[in-house]
Amino acid sequence: MASITDLRSGIATNLASIPGLRTASYAPDLVNPPIAIVEPDATPVTFDIAMNRGLDQFRFTITLIVQRQDERSGQNALDAYCAGSGTYSVKQAVELDRTLGGHANDCRVTEISSYGSISVNENQYLAAEFSVVVYAS
Repeated sequence: MASITDLRSGIATNLASIPGLRTASYAPDLVNPPIAIVEPDATPVTFDIAMNRGLDQFRFTITLIVQRQDERSGQNALDAYCAGSGTYSVKQAVELDRTLGGHANDCRVTEISSYGSISVNENQYLAAEFSVVVYAS
C-alpha cells in the first residue's frame, strides 16, 4: 500500500521539474519563494474505493507561494503557475508522472482555490492552492 509520505514526496519531485521552483513535501518553518508546499488535504484519505483494499483515494493541497514585489509582477508569476499547461504549469508538472515514481495508480490536479494574498511569518506574499487527487493501491 502507498503511504501518504511516498505520495507527498512524489508530488514534490514532479513539481521540481518547474524551473526555479523550490519544493517541500512538508510544512517548512520559513518560506523562500517561489515555493510549492505539498500537504495532505483536510480529508486526506478515503479507503476502499475498490473492494478488498483494492484502491484508496488520497487528497493533497499544494500551496504555491510567490514574492509580491508589486501587484503586477507577482500576479503574472502566479498566473504562469496556474496555467493548465506550459513550462511553469503546476498541473502539467504534477501530471508529468501520474504514478508518482511508481507509488500511485493515477493522479490529477483538479482545481485551484484561494488565489490571493497571504501572510507568512509577518511577510506578505501571493499564493494559490491546488487540489490533487491520487488513487493508489
